[in-house]
Order: sequence, then C-alpha cells, then structure tokens
Amino acid sequence: MTAPPGPGTGTPPLAGAAGGPAALRPLLDTVLDALRTGAEERGGPLPAGGPDPLTARVRAALGDVLPPKGTGDHEALRTLVHTLAAGAADPADPLCAAHLHCPPLAVAVAADLAASALNPSLDSWDQAPAASAIEALVTRTLAAEFYDTPHADALVTTGGTEANQIALLLARERHGPHLTVLHGANAHHSIPRAAWLLGLPPATALPTPTGTLDPADLARALAATPGPVLVTATAGTTDAGLIDPLHRIADLCDHHRADLHIDAAYGGLLALTPRHRHKVAGLARAASLTIDLHKLGWQPVPAGLLAVPDTALLAPLAHQADYLNAPDDTDAGLPDLLGRSLRTTRRPDALKIAATLRSLGRDGLTRLIDHTCALAQQLADRIDTHPHLTLHAHPTLTTVPFRPTHADDTQVATLRRTLLHQGQAVLGRTHADGRLWLKATLLNPHTTAADLDILIAHLEGSTHP
Repeated sequence: MTAPPGPGTGTPPLAGAAGGPAALRPLLDTVLDALRTGAEERGGPLPAGGPDPLTARVRAALGDVLPPKGTGDHEALRTLVHTLAAGAADPADPLCAAHLHCPPLAVAVAADLAASALNPSLDSWDQAPAASAIEALVTRTLAAEFYDTPHADALVTTGGTEANQIALLLARERHGPHLTVLHGANAHHSIPRAAWLLGLPPATALPTPTGTLDPADLARALAATPGPVLVTATAGTTDAGLIDPLHRIADLCDHHRADLHIDAAYGGLLALTPRHRHKVAGLARAASLTIDLHKLGWQPVPAGLLAVPDTALLAPLAHQADYLNAPDDTDAGLPDLLGRSLRTTRRPDALKIAATLRSLGRDGLTRLIDHTCALAQQLADRIDTHPHLTLHAHPTLTTVPFRPTHADDTQVATLRRTLLHQGQAVLGRTHADGRLWLKATLLNPHTTAADLDILIAHLEGSTHP
C-alpha cells in the first residue's frame, strides 16, 4: 500500500497549526499586492463599461477554470484577486453608496482571516472550543445593550433575512401555525417571505404612505384580526432609513395581546450612541430584534444577530444529533451548540465582532455611527439647496433619497445606469410618492465633504452635459 503524501512531498501547505502562519505570510503579500493593483486598474467605485465588457475581462483572465496542470499558489492568487478587485463595486470608495453595503474595518477583516485559517465550525464544542465561548460572551453582551433583563441573549445569523425568519419561527412555535403576521408595506421583503417559507397564512401588508407604519391603521388591523398575531415593525427601512413609531406600536401590541418583532437590522445600533438613541426608543419592548453589524457596524458579511430578552425564548430551536450533541456529553458539561442556529456548519462570525468591539470600544463605534449620520445630513443639505436637484426628505439614518428636479422616472433610471456604466458612482433607487428616486446610502466613515461635492458634480455632468 502506498503511503499518503506528507509534508515536504508536494502537498499544498495548510493554514492552521504551528506552520500555518509561515505558509500564509508570503501568500498574503501576493494577495495585498493584487488588491492594490486591481483597485488601481479599476480607478473608481466600480469598473466602467457595464456587465458585458466586465464578463469578457473576467473570462479572459481566468482562462481555463480547471486547467490540466495547476499554475501555483502565487499566480492563482495574483490573477484572481487582481481580477476581483479590478471588477469590484468597492464600498470603501466614497462614491459607492447604493446599498446597505458597508466598507469593512481592517481589524474585522484581519480577525476574519484568523477564523478562516483555523476553520472552527460552531455546530459542536469539540470543533470550536474557544470560538463557542467567544460567541456566547459577545452575543450576551450585545443583547444586554437592547434588553435590561437578567438573561438577554442573541443568536448569530447571516443577516437580517435569517434573523427575521427565526423570529417568525419562534413566534409560530409560541402561537401555532395559524399565526397572522402584520407588517407595514415598508417592511423588508424577508418578512412576508419568511411567513411563506414557514407555512403561515400570507402576511398582511398595511399601507405606509408616509413611509412608516401608521398606528391608526395598525389598530384597525389588530381589531379586525382574530387569533394570534405577530406585528413586525421596522427601525431603519431599506428605501429611506425610516423608523416606525416603536412605542406607539408596542402599546397597541400590549393592548391587543399581540407579539412584536422589530427589524432593526439597519437602525438598531443607534441604541449605542447618546446622540441618536432616542430615535430607536422602544426596541426593548419587542419579543425579538433583528440587528446587523454588517451595516452600521462595519463588519465583513455576514454579521447578523437575533436578540431576545430571555434565552428561554430560544428553546424551540433545540435540536439533537448524536454525533454533535450526545445527551451524555451534554450532561457531562460539553456545551450544546445546535440550538444556537438553524444552520449546522457555520463560521465563528463573533470573532471579528469581538475584535472590533475590543479595538474601538463603545466610544470609537459611537463616533463612527455619529459621523456617518452627520455625513448624510451634509449631503441632504447640499441637495436641498441645489438648483437642479430635489431632496425627498432629510435623513433619519444615513440614507438620502433625491432626484433631478425636472427629470421623469425614465430619465432618473437612465441617469443611474449611466453613472454605473461610466464607473463614476453607485447609487441606489427607490419609489416614494409615486415617483422614482435616486438613493445615496452613506456608510463610509472616510467620506469627506469634498467627496460629496464630487458626487454632485457627477450628477450635474450627467444631467446637464
């Protein structure tokens, strides 16, 4: 029998163990150089030319995706990372401001490298001893920022969609399969989708003509809806960053004995900053909260949370698989991790969050949140006084919807695509008041007033050639 190849016999090096760092170090130099050269080639927030030329360049760079003979680590990384960076929509560019897509902090990315190198999987303690302890401490600490209760807890999720789905699942397990979900038309699309996935009755959308859920409309809907009800409110809509009147909604839920879930994926972290926490007053009255740290937390995706006021509320997620959490192991004191997620294999995403919190502290994270909110106000002020641009409303969070004053919807859509094809700016789009609006979502703490002026100059150049 032939022995398997071992170290020194041509086997590619591994990232972990004592020799892992030495194997990674020269590869990281190659990766970092390729990130730099790719960004230099791109020269802006995204590559110019649109989808077809980009696809052609990627195809030419990759060539044979599975070649008969390998090219080696450095060439593979140099080619692929350069190609990725040259063709990226880079949220670290101040003019890449379309979506809730943040530029990640370097400290978080560095921590994520360690997570990838060690590759813990948080489905059993024996795969992730330290990582599971880090996650438990981080989640309980963050949950306590929202709930002043003895046993507040949180699950790590892939983002708002998964967190919202788990919230509806927990409500279904509390109240049964005939649970009715009421939400505003401003709610994230994952709410009605989660109701569908879970076999619940179709979720009921209430109109939000002002952009937020009207308590009067909610009161009428609650009075007319028999049986158990889950109301979902939003603290930070994706279209305009608006926040529903949380206390008034919670009062109605209390009066009608309805559960309340708040999707605070975008706005939840305002609770950390004294300057803005009044905007999200009432979060603690929800039976569950969705929070995303890959928005106003500057984490690489994914970094979501579902927070609850008591860990007992998570009991319906308990699950047993003998090879992962055998009862005798659990009885002997090994932590049971399967009830901490709907997923089995999952990364230690709490590590990068922990590194960021330790590095920045509460004051550092608060400064970033306050600064980006102030940037959005600055952009809104510039647009509001501009002779050829119309501001929809001053921002609640960091989203600024606007449009060229005399353009119709077709011209607005064309302007956005023109900026994309030219590689000049990445702006979003949303509908409000029966019209199409451009949308700038400012999540880059390095953006300056000069960058805002450049954005407006691009708009001027595209609307008035």
